[in-house]
Amino acid sequence: MPDNYRRVDLLAKGRESELWPALREGVRILLLEESADGNDRTALLRYEPGATVPEHLHRGRETIYVLEGSQEDHTGVHTAGTWLSNPPGTRHSIRSPEGCLVLIHWSRPVEFL
Repeated sequence: MPDNYRRVDLLAKGRESELWPALREGVRILLLEESADGNDRTALLRYEPGATVPEHLHRGRETIYVLEGSQEDHTGVHTAGTWLSNPPGTRHSIRSPEGCLVLIHWSRPVEFL
């Protein structure tokens, strides 16, 4: 396998989430890939039931694929199998009453408000 090739079983990694660092209270992160400048990032996020992320501004595009459970924002409830794309300049907060596992990509870091 070439050095720059990576393969990750996302659902298997999701079951190991207690070993991941905390991103916020109730939200853990497993960084899968990051650009040299730190702007472009892909990660798994595991939300514990009841976890929230406060309102934040997207300075770049954010894409999310919900793998397990569900998360909610001002646009509705997003269940497993949902793909979301938040363009630059949008803002929202997130909550996950039941908990969830998401694959997320940021083209630039978010700014918490």
